[in-house]
Amino acid sequence: MMSSKNRVIAVLFFLSAIFIFQSCATVPTNLSLAKEEVINYYESGKYEKELDKVVNKAIDEFRDIPVTDSSAVVFDIDETTLSNYEINKKLDFGYVPGLWDKWIEEAKAPAITGVKRLYDFLYEKGFKLIFITGRKEYQYNSTFKNLVNDGYKDFDTLIVRNSDENNLTAKEYKSKIRVELTQKGYKIAGDVGDQHSDLDGPDHGIQVKIPNYMYIIK
Repeated sequence: MMSSKNRVIAVLFFLSAIFIFQSCATVPTNLSLAKEEVINYYESGKYEKELDKVVNKAIDEFRDIPVTDSSAVVFDIDETTLSNYEINKKLDFGYVPGLWDKWIEEAKAPAITGVKRLYDFLYEKGFKLIFITGRKEYQYNSTFKNLVNDGYKDFDTLIVRNSDENNLTAKEYKSKIRVELTQKGYKIAGDVGDQHSDLDGPDHGIQVKIPNYMYIIK
């Protein structure tokens, strides 16, 4: 049986081990500080610099791809082609359905300049450009208006999520639509999105991940 002295030593050793483990464990960033870091990233020019690197690399990758009548590139919308930073910051990076719907209805989200540059390059090269968004059917008209007003003209198709698809995750929904497009004869050469759920799955071609540090959608 362990002596009292040894028992005390063992307890002290155990407590020391716990202290060391907790000291070495990853501590989460304070939420207020994290939000400040996000604001600094987007408003200091760091976002544009990172985005330009992504877009330049994508243009180099697409430059040598042969284009046919069925060649297409898929784009996401929110935080990919249109920026919602204004409303996200106003909502303290939370989500309020009514205010979000009002923002979309106003159709005033600005184009993300770097992605617009990629879009224009692909358009001039002859690709069919397709938008797949998680926005709902009742938001189709305002979304279409917003895209056109911000210079995303002459796109092939805008696809929004219908009521039968509401139970699908973003990855499942986007994958489903790409498969359907392929079955219709499109050859998807690339996929541009701010979420990995925009890009993962079948029929994606070149994957272009746009930086987004405001939220994650799976």
